[in-house]
Amino acid sequence: MDSVSAALEAEALGADRIELCAGLPLGGLTPSAGAMSLAGERLRVPFHVLVLPRAGGYVLTGADLEVMRRDIAMARAAGAGGVVVAALHADGTVDRETMARLIGWARPMSVTFHRAFDQVPDPMVGLDQVAELGVSRVLTAGAAPRAVEGTAVLAQLVARSGGAVTILAGGGVRAHNVVEVVRQSGVPEVHARDITGIRAALERGRL
Repeated sequence: MDSVSAALEAEALGADRIELCAGLPLGGLTPSAGAMSLAGERLRVPFHVLVLPRAGGYVLTGADLEVMRRDIAMARAAGAGGVVVAALHADGTVDRETMARLIGWARPMSVTFHRAFDQVPDPMVGLDQVAELGVSRVLTAGAAPRAVEGTAVLAQLVARSGGAVTILAGGGVRAHNVVEVVRQSGVPEVHARDITGIRAALERGRL
């Protein structure tokens, strides 16, 4: 959710966790310190903060990392339960050294690997790498434009993770397709920008 207002609306619609960000048209950027603080005061459900200081990709500079270190500290101070981050090399592979630094700064908060995961050339290798680093969740559409089109890969990721990393399906998840996504992939969690009707659809599908 790219505003505290949107986060509160999602909570009212039944969201059990919020990802707070800014700049959704740019793919999602770090929200302001004020937004983090207010979310911590107003939300009753846990919230995670997307930490990405600029648009333009996930190959991070030293200056990017220093900004992210400070933003992670602000998220922790605001009461966030986790952060959503990613770091890639130019070839799309996971930048394990940088991810290790981000995870270290975030502890004891949980860490979700951003949907940039769908740029990783070999998702299974990427999953093994982030699992070894201690990532809690991976947000992914199964290397597809939309999760409903990536259910086969999502299912492989779920099986490979063995529950060590939660596979969080995101990308075009809506009330009309959420049951199909969950049934075909076996993912334990879904991520959606518009959650209208999603909880009801899952309840009807007994999921």
